[in-house]
Amino acid sequence: MAGLPLTSLDVAGKRLAVRADLNVPLGPAGVTDAARITRFASGMKPLLARGARLVVMSHLGRPGGEMTPALTLERVQGALSDALEAPVRFIDTCAGPMAERLSHDLAPGEVLLCENLRFERGEERNDQRLGAELARLGDIYVNDAFSCCHRLHASTTAAVDAAERVAAGPLLLEELAQLERALDTPPSPSVALMGGQSMIERLGLMKRLLRRVDTILLGGGLANSFLFARGYSIGRSFCEPELADDILEIAALAEVAGCRIVMPRDFVVDGLQHAGGHAYPVPLGGIRPNRRVYDLGPDSVELYRGLLRKARTIVWNGPLGICETPPFDAATRALAETVAEQTRAGLCVSVAGGGDTLVALNRSGHAHDFTYVSTAGGAFLEWLEGRPLPGLEALERAGRAD
Repeated sequence: MAGLPLTSLDVAGKRLAVRADLNVPLGPAGVTDAARITRFASGMKPLLARGARLVVMSHLGRPGGEMTPALTLERVQGALSDALEAPVRFIDTCAGPMAERLSHDLAPGEVLLCENLRFERGEERNDQRLGAELARLGDIYVNDAFSCCHRLHASTTAAVDAAERVAAGPLLLEELAQLERALDTPPSPSVALMGGQSMIERLGLMKRLLRRVDTILLGGGLANSFLFARGYSIGRSFCEPELADDILEIAALAEVAGCRIVMPRDFVVDGLQHAGGHAYPVPLGGIRPNRRVYDLGPDSVELYRGLLRKARTIVWNGPLGICETPPFDAATRALAETVAEQTRAGLCVSVAGGGDTLVALNRSGHAHDFTYVSTAGGAFLEWLEGRPLPGLEALERAGRAD
């Protein structure tokens, strides 16, 4: 990684231009889940205490290079100030002479939050001019957004290439260390719990994981697609039938690798709720043509719990049901509780990642009990797959140049 970590550098009086990931969910009253902000702030507070001058930049949503009032980072300003326990000044641009002048005006311990990077068309095009302007906002340019390192963007690549001094931020380094700890040589038995909707985004990941873990437990849309490929009726449930051949190939590769792929035994479907708000389970093979799978059933939850209780390494990606709509979050909550219990008892190392995963585990109330919950979404998946990440490659180039 690039040069010395920030903790080893003299940051007193230095401007740190920090690429953060403050892409958090928003509601009418503001930030609805501040986990990413809190994690970022925990690494920045010691630097502010040592006299660093902090210039924070991030994206929010997908404005497509246009100024979009609903996606202004000013809506995040208050939550960032609370997390940093320091005043945060906001500027309605992220580059150019005004931003550079205000960065120089900062006193030690002060914070400037720049406007949404993606309001600039050059951000998603890895524009070299924009990258150079971003780099000039700091004496040291810091990438602390592992979750954005899979993007070939100006703030993750061009700015790093243009900056005179570069460092990897504390959250980025922590994410990498925890992922490598869990997945380079995972203690056995090792289990991957995979949910979420889209199988096509996880084909490469599954092929890599089946060579690294002993067991893969399926839920969500992934389970639907596997069951469909194997000839089971899943009613009107979401699945990707065009991937049937790929799924059968994965099943064959898993058998060769000695990796067991476990599918649900029963399900909770729509339209079968009684007055108490609880849903009736339907066994595998009993899903009617007009029904949709919304969650794992109780037998599947107990099966998965038993396997998780035997595991020494657990990797979790993706919710297992429609977590935003109770009671279809029951399986995710129950299995999160099991992983949390095992982790607290020191019986396993547990790592979870993916944007939807982070939200689901926070809702369950057990995210803090996992060994590590990555703030990354696509970057987490691509790193697990072994793909090169442009943001990390840029940091490595900067390290060699030093």
